[in-house]
Amino acid sequence: MVSHRRPTRPGLNRGVRATVLSAAAATAAATLGTAPASARPEDTHETAKAAVDRLYGEAERATELYNAARENLGALRGRIARAQDSAARTQEDINEMRAVLGSMAGAQYRSGGIDPSVALLLSSDPDTYLDRAEALDRAGERRALTLHKLHRAQRRIAQSRAEAAAALAAMERDREAVARHKRTVEGKLDRARQLLRSLPAADRESLGRASRSGRSQEAFGADAAGSARAMAALMAARQALGRPYVWGANGPDGFDCSGLMQWAYARAGVGLPRTSQAQRYAGRMVPLSQARPGDLVAYRADASHIGMYAGGGQVIHAPYPGAPVRYDPVGMMPVSSVTRV
Repeated sequence: MVSHRRPTRPGLNRGVRATVLSAAAATAAATLGTAPASARPEDTHETAKAAVDRLYGEAERATELYNAARENLGALRGRIARAQDSAARTQEDINEMRAVLGSMAGAQYRSGGIDPSVALLLSSDPDTYLDRAEALDRAGERRALTLHKLHRAQRRIAQSRAEAAAALAAMERDREAVARHKRTVEGKLDRARQLLRSLPAADRESLGRASRSGRSQEAFGADAAGSARAMAALMAARQALGRPYVWGANGPDGFDCSGLMQWAYARAGVGLPRTSQAQRYAGRMVPLSQARPGDLVAYRADASHIGMYAGGGQVIHAPYPGAPVRYDPVGMMPVSSVTRV
């Protein structure tokens, strides 16, 4: 998402600044239809620009929360599946052990269950009886061992079922979070669209902020080369130039900012986490002055936007709704970190 600082005009006195702030508050309101009579046309334009930037920035932060909640949902589904598989396998073991114990109990019942000392006295062949008694002792040991395994298996299945239940409860909470973040994103974007529609066509076109550079990276000058995988990721990001920004998307037909980074590095055989906040920690941080092509450039203190350094002071990124994947100056917003993957 691109954010632009409002340029300071010469001679902007305190009274005019107050007028601009009043116009900003009014324009950012839900109605967003008209500017106060005291606001000059240029103040209205600057206020609208600031309001659109703010709304897009808030929508992008909500988008990354949405992405994180969706990613966590996927992890929870995996946990549930593993817990259920483990419970099913353990249940099979329990069923087999119960069958073995049942056979042992049946054999003991058929032997009559006579006290061993009495059976020895009544036996016509003491040697044969002692052999059988030794076998019964071994069978008793096997039965005890089987019972011990059965108890352990019962504890395991109880634990697996408890884990599955906890994961299901967490998944329900994350489903609610996904829906909540989705509503937030859609609300912010809808307000930005309302604001843009309320402006004259010339102002809408100006606020469209066409790409500052349509040049290829080769025209940017010499930069230290990135690693082979970084260059492969950069080549993939270039292939995405012109594709639309779609919030919550990670390609191949549309992208949000972190989705583009994840998709490009996946083409290079590297798995990145889903959110921009996690991606900033996916490698070694370096100073902006040492950035190389393929490095990840995170923006704002909360790393709610991210792009890929393309060399020559440019980044490739998915800017905001309505703007395609494109090149922009690396300093388009405050840089919070540069990460070498």
